[in-house]
Amino acid sequence: MLKRTPFYEAHVKSGAKLIDFGGFEMPVQYEGIKAEHNAVREAVGLFDVSHMGEVMVTGADALAFIQKITINDASKLTPGKAQYSAMCYENGGIVDDLLVYMLSEHEYMLVINASNIEKDLEWMKAHVEGAMKLENISDTTCLLAVQGPKAPELVQRLTSVDVSSIGYYKFAVGDFAGMNNVIISETGYTGEKGFELYFSGKGIDANAVWDVLMEKGADLGIKPAGLGARDTLRLEMGYALYGNDISKDTLPLEAGLGWLTKLDKSFFIGQEAVTSAKEAGLKKKLIGFILDEEKAMPRAHYPITDINGSPIGEVTSGGLSITNGKGIGMGYASTEYLQNHSDVYISIRNKLVKATISKPPFIKK
Repeated sequence: MLKRTPFYEAHVKSGAKLIDFGGFEMPVQYEGIKAEHNAVREAVGLFDVSHMGEVMVTGADALAFIQKITINDASKLTPGKAQYSAMCYENGGIVDDLLVYMLSEHEYMLVINASNIEKDLEWMKAHVEGAMKLENISDTTCLLAVQGPKAPELVQRLTSVDVSSIGYYKFAVGDFAGMNNVIISETGYTGEKGFELYFSGKGIDANAVWDVLMEKGADLGIKPAGLGARDTLRLEMGYALYGNDISKDTLPLEAGLGWLTKLDKSFFIGQEAVTSAKEAGLKKKLIGFILDEEKAMPRAHYPITDINGSPIGEVTSGGLSITNGKGIGMGYASTEYLQNHSDVYISIRNKLVKATISKPPFIKK
């Protein structure tokens, strides 16, 4: 049986088309993906992302544990800051990508992908040591994302916190829509200005929170947005999606995550394997590309080839950019080929379509 978030009734009332996503019955769209996508790019959109997992890590050895299981340097965090990171297996493959929030000196919150909650927890538990504990608070945590250029104005209407002073990848804890102890985090997965709101679902009417956001955002052009728009928005920015662009079969350096892979920190699981792969030379690399042919549509698993149709890789994410109308995508290609070429070809229904390698984002901001 599929799980439902506390906002299920709001989705039904808003006419959402619901699908199975990570074991949850989630809205893929309401009015339509294009309308929802454009609302986020031009005004403000409201996403239910309560299917994501939240894990508390507390205790004197909480930081040491996080340093061991994540590839970024969590010692750089201070209370009120968040960090994008990833966890690796011993062989360097990615367990999951995640956010690390430092709440206080010995208190952290890890935010993980919905489809990976059980797997991630089992992996974390296998590496617990010292004076610390893990607590899965996913089932009692509500998470909404308010994204778009008008998101700050909307969020400010419902809190006494000065949202303009928070800062990117930082957060404040305060009141919101009549609730206390809400984490107001300036983060998101759309490439737009926005906030993610974490609050406990215990003893509150979650749907009332959704309703007040929709009411207060009506004059700003707010629309509820589903997973479809979330995917088209993140693809335009070139943000990796676990299960598509990163997985247990990809190394963080192959996935373009070298900027957060701190090989010089004392130790993290997978460090030796990632270091060895770097020294030996990577065999594949995640690239972004834009199709030269109008309205051509790249899709996951389509072959990436050379001019003769010989495979050099595979598309991991692809589609038509709603913002600029061009076919865009990401995929892994042979580093040997990439050393000498700036173009690739995508095999679309047995037709080779030329694509220009392009570093994301694929739209001008």
